[in-house]
Amino acid sequence: MRASCSMFSQILKLIPRIEFERIVKQTGAEYRSKGLSSWSQFVAMLFCQLGRAHSLREIEGGLKSCEGKLAHLGIEAPARSSLSYANTHRPWQLYEQVFYGLFEKVAAKAQGRGKFRFKNKLVSLDSTVIDLCLSMYDWAKFRRTKGAVKLHLVLDHDGYLPCFGLITEGKVHDVKAAHQIGFSPGTIVVDDRGYNDYRLFAKWTDAQVFFVTRMKDNAQFEVIQENEPPQYRNVLKDQTIRLTGVGAQEKCPHLLRRIEAIREDTGQVLVFLTNHHGLGASTIGAIYKDRWQIELFFKALKQNLKIKTFVGTSANAVKTQIWTALISMLLLRYLQLSSRFGWSLANLVALLRMNLFTHRDLMAWIDQPFATPPDPQDNPQATLSFA
Repeated sequence: MRASCSMFSQILKLIPRIEFERIVKQTGAEYRSKGLSSWSQFVAMLFCQLGRAHSLREIEGGLKSCEGKLAHLGIEAPARSSLSYANTHRPWQLYEQVFYGLFEKVAAKAQGRGKFRFKNKLVSLDSTVIDLCLSMYDWAKFRRTKGAVKLHLVLDHDGYLPCFGLITEGKVHDVKAAHQIGFSPGTIVVDDRGYNDYRLFAKWTDAQVFFVTRMKDNAQFEVIQENEPPQYRNVLKDQTIRLTGVGAQEKCPHLLRRIEAIREDTGQVLVFLTNHHGLGASTIGAIYKDRWQIELFFKALKQNLKIKTFVGTSANAVKTQIWTALISMLLLRYLQLSSRFGWSLANLVALLRMNLFTHRDLMAWIDQPFATPPDPQDNPQATLSFA
């Protein structure tokens, strides 16, 4: 039977309103505020992401044109001036907390979908630069004539979900941001050579956190032990080493593992560095290869959601829009994980945008998006028989 509310409303139900209001009180988002509610602001910004609205005017016009279908969303179409003021002054931390609450729900859906058999949690750590016009975003210092913010992200490889985010100015170095991120003992963190920092390696090793990265060409070391590399796995060397550069022993006194492997498609020799001495050398190479998923995530985020152009110019407005984009990504991944249809993210976003205010059962639609919806006249109410 035809759904009684729109698909946009059914998506919003994945974020319980009671939980949202609890976070509003916790963050003080509506302290001494009047008029536009935080829920209305959130719905409008989510419509900006999923509906691909390019400005505050388009958000206002898009929602006003659907005025008859907004009652079930619990909002009225906000004026663009009210939405602009809310994006500038309402704390972006509200949406950060909503993101982490939603992640727990989506992660439960993705549990057990990892590519590898080991029990350690596998995550990727990387960052992406979001360019901004320095004359309009003068707070986002990056280079002399260029502004930018940087999104530092941790990607959980169970379902390839973003599980942690940190937004900084563009000039903040990746290693400095990595020192602010905590990981649970036993986690395997895979990152690129931009995170080569001996103090960071020692900090993770002391916390029983494992890392897999590429070794820099100019790194100095001595071989403590030569391990037997596996046969027929494109692994050339498997060595236990000690770092010997200037000050290296004071920064990282731990023994590390160095692995040389040949890349199958190009024949290039790759050198990996890790503090995990138990996994096979070929598994270490496969772990680093899977790091490419975070690059694909950044590409999908920028291509399918509103994260390259912004509807506000303040730092608070930019962070609010980035966090709502990450929330949208979690919602889209939840729909992908729940569906039996082979959705690509681009197709899901495109078709969902065209059907946001269509009254159909969302879970039935994501399984059979091109099927004809059932006609309610085919199932008339049963007539009552009286004796």
